[in-house]
Amino acid sequence: MATPPPPQKPPTIFSPTRRRSQRQRMRALQCRPDAAHYLAEDMAEDVLDRLDFLRHEPKRALLVGDISGMLAKALAARGCAVVRADPAPLAGELPLDEERPWPGEASFDLIAHLGTLGTVNDLPGALVHIRRALAPNGLAIMSWCGAGSVPALRDVMVAADGARPAARIHPQVDVRAGGDLLQRCGFAEPMSDSRMLDVRYASFARLLEDLRAQGLSSCLVRPGPVLGKAGLARAQDAFAAAADADGRVTERFAILTLSGWAKALRAPKF
Repeated sequence: MATPPPPQKPPTIFSPTRRRSQRQRMRALQCRPDAAHYLAEDMAEDVLDRLDFLRHEPKRALLVGDISGMLAKALAARGCAVVRADPAPLAGELPLDEERPWPGEASFDLIAHLGTLGTVNDLPGALVHIRRALAPNGLAIMSWCGAGSVPALRDVMVAADGARPAARIHPQVDVRAGGDLLQRCGFAEPMSDSRMLDVRYASFARLLEDLRAQGLSSCLVRPGPVLGKAGLARAQDAFAAAADADGRVTERFAILTLSGWAKALRAPKF
């Protein structure tokens, strides 16, 4: 019998070093009183809404990427023991590499990942590790910016690069691919959906500032070249040209949410 070929290593799209530095910078920026954290808060609120709808009352939860602390506080108030982790941990948080197995036992009846999975190279592997870290009948809810996010920034950067556009926006997972991944990774009752969050900006500089503060700057292995003064001027002109009557540009964030249970899979009915 022929030996099966070894599993293929996923392509390296994101730089682990740049990703870690990006997140460390984000955690530092979050200490500022005016730091943007509306994406983390929206994702945290969504997790709480889903728990209420599903009537799932976790007793022990693993929270990853809860940078505002909102979800941890809400779950603790419900009597849930919370373990916080992050790829760039602060005091009281555990270090976490999403592409490696959880080092402890599979004892969480809730795992919530907020905003970190969109830049892992081995997303299927990360989902498998999450599934294995769940206790029986545990629930995983994972959210990040998916396909359709930052269209205004994409248009501005195309205009800024001129005749030689560079890769500056991360690859983005869509709803359909997310649902397929959940099934492949062994989640029961998989759900994949996307919702839009629109934010209006008066300046291109503030848009970039908010993206950095929320860990959404580039961590591609092959980032685009430095924009330079001429390119930055073109970007600012393109941003101004896209403004509405109030002088603002609406940026859109498509928040992809995947959820699934650690239950026995049911055979399909025909």
